[in-house]
Amino acid sequence: MKINDNLLSTEFMQLLEEILKSSPQGIGEFDLIEQLKANDYFDFLTSPALPENLFQAHFILFHALYLLQNKLLEEKKALLDIHTLKIELLAYKKGENALQQDDKLREYYLDFKNLENTSEEDVYQLLTSFWKQMQNFENRDDALAVLGLKAPVDDKTIKNEYRRLIMHHHPDRGGSTEKIQKLNDAIKSLLG
Repeated sequence: MKINDNLLSTEFMQLLEEILKSSPQGIGEFDLIEQLKANDYFDFLTSPALPENLFQAHFILFHALYLLQNKLLEEKKALLDIHTLKIELLAYKKGENALQQDDKLREYYLDFKNLENTSEEDVYQLLTSFWKQMQNFENRDDALAVLGLKAPVDDKTIKNEYRRLIMHHHPDRGGSTEKIQKLNDAIKSLLG
């Protein structure tokens, strides 16, 4: 797919940052795309939008968000917490750039070949996988709460806490099968 010249332009990136700054409690992906559409971006999203067009918009947005995340960190201006359910600018705190290490989604979205190589069938499989993961939790914060964590948190911390809790609550150690299932559902929702 050839993207429009105005997508990922300096003006687009500035508008994206402005929208995020004006949403101190965070903003959902849908609302963010709607605000960008209201400013004449994502004109290929017609109503009703085709799943492949929605995926293209999603990919481009997340590509831009990860670029912005890099820029804000380099400038020591803010931390950008990126999730499909909530995108939020957080105050910059020295030493918290570790949030970005070992982030496979970040690597995926920063490589435009992934957009070019994603077929219509791949889009449908991604959507199915996403909804399966989301069926157990209304949002990321609920899944993190099961693990006793709060955003922002990196994948490594999530995995470590999951492993610790699994060991602690294992039925062979007096734990419950029900708690193990909740932990398993949470990790699937968070990391797939």
